Amino acid sequence: MPVFTHAAFDNHEQVIFCRDDAIGLKAIIAIHNTALGPAAGGCRMYDYASEEAALEDVLRLSRGMSYKNALSGLPLGGGKCVILADPAIPHKADLLRAFSRHVQSLGGRYWTAIDVGISPADADVMAENCDYVFTRASSYPDGFSPALFTALGGFMGVKAAAKHVWGRDDLVGMTVAVQGVGATGRDLCRQLHEAGASLIVADVSEAATAFVAQRYGARIVPPDQIHAVDADIFAPCALGAVLNDQTIPEIKAKAISGLANNQLAAPRHGQALMERGITYVPDYIVNAGGVMGAAALIYSSPTIEQSQAKIRGLFDTILKVLAEAKATGAPPSEVADRMAREKIASA
Repeated sequence: MPVFTHAAFDNHEQVIFCRDDAIGLKAIIAIHNTALGPAAGGCRMYDYASEEAALEDVLRLSRGMSYKNALSGLPLGGGKCVILADPAIPHKADLLRAFSRHVQSLGGRYWTAIDVGISPADADVMAENCDYVFTRASSYPDGFSPALFTALGGFMGVKAAAKHVWGRDDLVGMTVAVQGVGATGRDLCRQLHEAGASLIVADVSEAATAFVAQRYGARIVPPDQIHAVDADIFAPCALGAVLNDQTIPEIKAKAISGLANNQLAAPRHGQALMERGITYVPDYIVNAGGVMGAAALIYSSPTIEQSQAKIRGLFDTILKVLAEAKATGAPPSEVADRMAREKIASA
């Protein structure tokens, strides 16, 4: 499996293939850049179609973490890991314990956390054998999940998009289409509802959409139609590559701001959105709330309220990126990438 010549390889410092034949562990850790500090990024457990698909995902995600941490002003570099397994397997905890030993062996060069398929309770399992795990359930009061930090950043992203496109300071009467209503997407829906927005939602889980429909009056549509509905803002909060050659021509929303990672199937799709007059808020800024709130425990001891106050600052960061994109005529995705690279290079 080629690494150095892989299209998603971006001068990564380390790519580590982890295995434990006794338990059936297959995992990959990608450390993209540590110029600003130790790499930090979540652990994703997913039943990938192939090892090649897992490699591409971890390479793209780890680069995104470098850019996200840089633009968020965190003293952290970027890394990510993926475990090639169905998170519903009975021996999940054993896999996590085996994997966490690989993270421990890096001696703090990489810190891991929750992501798709990994919950705060799972983070506590990994912490049994590893000192370099954040977003643990045990680090927060009962009933609070660090996923709520991510959702708050998503809300700031939608508000910033509305401010930039329509000059609005409120969301009353606006329609937001939310793709994916898991823990973060669901809480984003709560905040949008409380702000007066109307919701259209989709998810592969009927129970998840039914909850949001009952609680927040959302209209449910099939997952393969959510991107094309009549809405002011489209908020992708599921998996990546949703903005591609097939979906972009069908999007009716004037702005896109969501929590999913790697929403652009390829960098050129940022240009394609701009040519269609659609404002795209770069995903790794919108979903930075999670790492801003939770990763602070790596190097400090903020209260939940202090972390939330910092996350609200994403509103201004996003407006700065969108304003520069408008002034230069470049896609916001390219502007954000450039700003992140400049910050890393100056470290």
